[in-house]
Amino acid sequence: MNLLTASNSSTNVKGQPVIQLQDVSVRYRLPQERIPSFKEYAIRWLRGQIRFQEFWALQNLTLDVFGGEVFGIIGSNGAGKSTLLKVIARVLRPTRGVVRVNGRVAPLLELGAGFDFELTGRENVYLNSAILGHSRRDTGLRLARIIEFSGLAEFIDAPLRTYSTGMVARLGFAVATDVRPEILIVDEILSVGDAEFQTRSFERIQEFRSRGTTILLVSHSLGKVEEMCSRALWLDRGEVKILSDAHTTIARYLEMVRLEEEQRMAHSRQETPAALEPASVASEPARRWGSGAIEITQVRITNDQGEEQGVFQ
Repeated sequence: MNLLTASNSSTNVKGQPVIQLQDVSVRYRLPQERIPSFKEYAIRWLRGQIRFQEFWALQNLTLDVFGGEVFGIIGSNGAGKSTLLKVIARVLRPTRGVVRVNGRVAPLLELGAGFDFELTGRENVYLNSAILGHSRRDTGLRLARIIEFSGLAEFIDAPLRTYSTGMVARLGFAVATDVRPEILIVDEILSVGDAEFQTRSFERIQEFRSRGTTILLVSHSLGKVEEMCSRALWLDRGEVKILSDAHTTIARYLEMVRLEEEQRMAHSRQETPAALEPASVASEPARRWGSGAIEITQVRITNDQGEEQGVFQ
């Protein structure tokens, strides 16, 4: 089943679900071999000679996000976070399941996506605004405000190929967030650009938050997620690991990271050949100083339960 429904109604009541996912799964089909040309790919496809490997980026995910909520999504790389955001932003259709989104969505999945690097900054403002559904007249009325927020007035008539990555990020963010959306999807953009840009983007998102915009935030900055979000979802290999308040979800995630790191270190020690191990302290000449009245014979690092521990968050 492949069903995606949406509404642009702006009458959402705060506290009511504005994003609903029911048993949503997304499957990618990955070719098992590299095919050097499109012609050969087409020939093999017609002959049924292309072999695919199925990869499920999301599996049976059910989720409600409520009006005015700031909702965090965390997980390791490849957990399915960006795929989930693309499904909600209507960029990607689910393989199966139902998605309902009520409200105008501003997806900040990749700042600068849709820009033409041969056009000027000013021309790209019009281009990107059109992609987001704004008319040329409406964009013209907001143009000065967009340029002022981006801080690129000196460069706005230069080709985008002369911009730095941070400048492109500034312009993309300024265009995408000039009109307050009902649903804002943010994928790691708070780590893009210089410190001033990060501060300005964070302040604008906080302004949207105070005015009732529903925000979905994906970030590896767990401090930002805990600071901004009321609830958080931990995705692991496309499945829901934990869905709880932000503090609980992040604490459980960090505990998992710590345990995995301890296991990795223990496994690494077991596999280290004896020839590569550092020489024993006992085999080295003793290095002593002082009177010898006190001698340190052993050092152990323990947690608050008195258990020996090698990795701390």
